Amino acid sequence: MLMLHSSSSSHKMLRPQLLKPLTFNLILSNNKGVKLGISAAKRRIPQIMASSISTTQQQQQQQQPVSAQVDSSQNSPTRPLQIAKRLEKFKTTIFTQMSSLAIKHGAINLGQGFPNFDGPEFVKEAAIEAIRAGKNQYARGYGVPDLNSAVADRFKLDTGLVVDPEKEVTVTSGCTEAIAATILGLINPGDEVVVFAPFYDSYEATLSMAGAQIKSITLKPPNFSVPIDELKSAVTKDTRAILMNTPHNPTGKMFTREELEAISSLCAEHDVLVFSDEVYDKLAFEMDHVSIASLPGMYERTVTLNSLGKTFSLTGWKIGWAIAPPHLMWGVRQAHAFLTFATSTPMQHAASAALRAPESYYEELRRDYAAKKKILVDGLESVGFTVFPSSGTYFVVVDHTPFGMENDVAFCEYLIKEVGVVAIPTSVFYLDPEEGKNLVRFTFCKDEETLRSAVVRMKEKLLLKK
Repeated sequence: MLMLHSSSSSHKMLRPQLLKPLTFNLILSNNKGVKLGISAAKRRIPQIMASSISTTQQQQQQQQPVSAQVDSSQNSPTRPLQIAKRLEKFKTTIFTQMSSLAIKHGAINLGQGFPNFDGPEFVKEAAIEAIRAGKNQYARGYGVPDLNSAVADRFKLDTGLVVDPEKEVTVTSGCTEAIAATILGLINPGDEVVVFAPFYDSYEATLSMAGAQIKSITLKPPNFSVPIDELKSAVTKDTRAILMNTPHNPTGKMFTREELEAISSLCAEHDVLVFSDEVYDKLAFEMDHVSIASLPGMYERTVTLNSLGKTFSLTGWKIGWAIAPPHLMWGVRQAHAFLTFATSTPMQHAASAALRAPESYYEELRRDYAAKKKILVDGLESVGFTVFPSSGTYFVVVDHTPFGMENDVAFCEYLIKEVGVVAIPTSVFYLDPEEGKNLVRFTFCKDEETLRSAVVRMKEKLLLKK
């Protein structure tokens, strides 16, 4: 039964959620949830990253002409790299670093979540057709009409909610930009935002750019369940939003209906917004995905975030979108207008064709990924890892401690250099890296031969601690 949502009647009494003028003064000075001193910031950078950064800086300086290295008029050395304090602790992303090391050491990359196979032909052909048809200039800022309609139609099929494609859908340059536009458009400096750790790394960085106070609720193995009592204590009158991700990267956890209902109740009680990242919604294996916006009373306070890349193996296209009622969408669109303004025009036309794929496409997608997941999970268990359940996404988290390494970064460095396989250390996904030091993340968004080859390498070269 469809749950109809009418923007014309329900929004008359709601004022647009507008930000105060964006200011990036020393917003971290009173931000206990975000601010780290210089020494703490250094501790947040894994050694595997810090060494790479240092090497890169040295190479850049060595490659510069002498005139660039030394100012002849002042006889002074080159100035140090410049970066705003709100970003200085983040450095280069762990995904970039690990992928670079994979290339350097000829390792099989089961770290970064991009497929090593291509997307469906009918979607690529739609992009080529759009290019040839001359659809190559700026798109309308919030999306080409056909894609906005396709997003709204897909959302109706998935949730039963009817949304206005012209007022309640905004197309963005990937979900990462949708996240940034939502946070920068709806969060003021000092606003408190709750996240669930481990979390996708852009969450913390973008919240820091917005000057948010971050509260982290840790999801713990083996099941990574939401600690409801802890969440109830964390959500107060000062909480502006909850930023969540289901199916959940990096753990593969899916939020249950009971957990979502508990979150909804807290949001209604404290007038809290929800930013729901659902990019893996079509990769749900053991249970059905539930969008929190579909729960009673939640659409009015939810921004739902999604993208094309994960579902159609086209991560390089960077087509994402946000769905929200007009009083929230206003802020999202204002930020989007000054971040990217518009997204690739021909790819938007192709995306509209993708979203109108028959249900058989999604069924085949899940079957294919379930087979890949089994290859990797069975292989990791046979090697000796403790493998935690993954109900969705294309990620699996394991406990690496049976192999005797002191932490996840040391293990991942050893895995790349000595075994020839890449995983991601999860400590970078926590406010407190110690919470993730026993865990690493593997991805199975690779072809079956690649997955089997990685398992063979680990069986041959990884030795359990006696």
